[in-house]
Amino acid sequence: MKLIQRLNQPEREFTPIPFWFLNGDLRDEEIRRQLQDFSEHGVYGVVLHPRMGLPKRIGYLSQTFFHYIKTAVKEAHRLDMKIVLYDEGMYPSGSACGLVTEGHPELASEGLVLTQKLLDGDELLADTSEGKLVVRKSGGTIRGIHWGEDDGEENAPKSADILNQKAVDRFISLTHEQYYRELKEYFGSTIIGFFTDEPSILGRNTKDMFAWTYGFAEEFAKAGGKAEDLAALFSGKENASVRIYHELLLERESRVYYGSLSLWCEAHGIALMGHPHESDDIEVEKYFHIPGQDLVLRRVAPEKDAVAGIDSTMAKCSADAARLMKRRRNANECFGACNKDDNLWQLSGGDIKWYLDWLAVRGVNMFIPHAFYYSIAGKRKEERPPDVGPNSIWWPWYQKWAVYMSRLSCLMTDAELYASAAVLCRNRELKPELTAELYRRQAGFQYLPESVWSACSVENGMLIYQGKSYSVVLGDEENRFPGVTDDIEKVTCDCSCNPPVPWLRCAHVRREDTECWFLVNEGEEAVDTLLTLPTNSRLGSYDLWTGRSHAVTANRNGQEVSTELFLPRRGSILLFGCSEEEYRNLEQPVKAREVAQPVFILQNEDTEQIKKEYRAELVCSAEEISEKVLTLTIDTQEMTELKVNGVSAGVSFWSPHCFEVQEMVHEGKNQLELTVYGSLANRYGKKVPYGF
Repeated sequence: MKLIQRLNQPEREFTPIPFWFLNGDLRDEEIRRQLQDFSEHGVYGVVLHPRMGLPKRIGYLSQTFFHYIKTAVKEAHRLDMKIVLYDEGMYPSGSACGLVTEGHPELASEGLVLTQKLLDGDELLADTSEGKLVVRKSGGTIRGIHWGEDDGEENAPKSADILNQKAVDRFISLTHEQYYRELKEYFGSTIIGFFTDEPSILGRNTKDMFAWTYGFAEEFAKAGGKAEDLAALFSGKENASVRIYHELLLERESRVYYGSLSLWCEAHGIALMGHPHESDDIEVEKYFHIPGQDLVLRRVAPEKDAVAGIDSTMAKCSADAARLMKRRRNANECFGACNKDDNLWQLSGGDIKWYLDWLAVRGVNMFIPHAFYYSIAGKRKEERPPDVGPNSIWWPWYQKWAVYMSRLSCLMTDAELYASAAVLCRNRELKPELTAELYRRQAGFQYLPESVWSACSVENGMLIYQGKSYSVVLGDEENRFPGVTDDIEKVTCDCSCNPPVPWLRCAHVRREDTECWFLVNEGEEAVDTLLTLPTNSRLGSYDLWTGRSHAVTANRNGQEVSTELFLPRRGSILLFGCSEEEYRNLEQPVKAREVAQPVFILQNEDTEQIKKEYRAELVCSAEEISEKVLTLTIDTQEMTELKVNGVSAGVSFWSPHCFEVQEMVHEGKNQLELTVYGSLANRYGKKVPYGF
């Protein structure tokens, strides 16, 4: 099958493209060495991210700075790798590491304050019964790239007013234009995009303040807003002026900041990439050529309800925005500071697998791991840990992760989504309480943000947009589309489970003219259910982790097919419809025989390398070694490698660790060597148990 052939060998365009923290005393030879190392591990693209820890000799946007950027770009070109440029030093974007406001204090971020006392420089907007509404400089900062420039430190760069066209023009002139002058020949080929990172109107480290900008008062009044009514912002109340304020603010930010960057990137043959400030900022995604979001700070996690809260909407936010705009790709900057329990460097392979599946089943098809570190020397290892690349315990086996991310990206690119429900939403109102129920029912849906409502129509009880039909409309508080049911019970599910499994996620798509169901176990216990799919086709299965495909034994009943589904913890599987001939050509499934776990005895613990070595003796009968598939499941914490009679049976990154051993065992006694690698938190943070 064409789909399986593509998934077996995904094109290089589907590579993960990690942030590469340029955070040390850069050297040409080391830049080249690391890029070569990335390429050898299946990573064919990076985001060049100036980061805290650069020495003072490498000033932001200086000729020394660009010397190293050029070294990286030239080496990437030689290796046929792709480069995404980063537009800031460090983040949030829009200030050019403080250069925008240097010599131009009028371009600093501004905010609206409710106060009892005027300060020098305040502009009185209105007197209200709650106090004086004044406009003043926000005092916001960004995180810089040198020591002493972090949050709360004296030299933290001043944030610029990204609602001010003059400030944004200066930002583009300082950053984008200079990158283009230095690297013009690589734009549109090796260089594929510019990454803008969670731009903040006020900047960081501000409080009790709302966004404002020069000239906004006149714009607000012209639209019918009353300045004195904006005191309601500070109590969280809603009124007509507050609604006008939010609408105008979104329009201004979209036009001045995102619109300007989008037009520049398009004119220079590259994509605007990155992500907006909030997880549910869906309206500004239209300006991104590759819409994106940011999975950070463990705001969603395996130990939490994966469908609760605004951050649970981020993956569908970018994926659905991309679908609406006919963009092939959408991205997620994933794993940033997702260490567990506030323990530095505690991020397991099992967590990484969960996050990747969580994103992909919602439609994300470009992974931007946060981050690969140029250096973890000194304080650098404490700056948004952990490294998920060359300084991680799984780096020797990273090719497996790179291939898995590439397969997920390939599967979800150019994939047509099946969805019977449209969920109407406004910017920063993506209704997680409503969509949670759809996820638990395995029901597909498409977000339709406010900006597209006027282009929708109703025909024969269906909502129509861009040629797509939706039989159920949810979130339609104003009843804008009468005649279309809002009964959630009438949403068509992508599959059904007996018994129900609310922690099973399903992406029902058509890819390569093949109907597919990508199924993900999002819970901490196994999925064991009778799965029914709305098709009369034969079924095949494909494991994106192992690259194996099989025929699926199923009962066909009219327009439905039922099969037993077992997905272990962290399990995922792709089911697909196929013709009779394709079905016959698939390998028939073989039930594995499980051997009992023997008693493992600890032989050695290496606290420096953070690993424990065990040995055991496995006695196999003639009947057992005759099995086509013989497995040994081992329950250990953290990454585990098994050797059988001196031959590697592979490495497993999450529990339960299941190894196929049929090719390595013989009748009688077999020697097992087990190595368990502990979390790097044992070296850089608090102790984390590993082993048995």
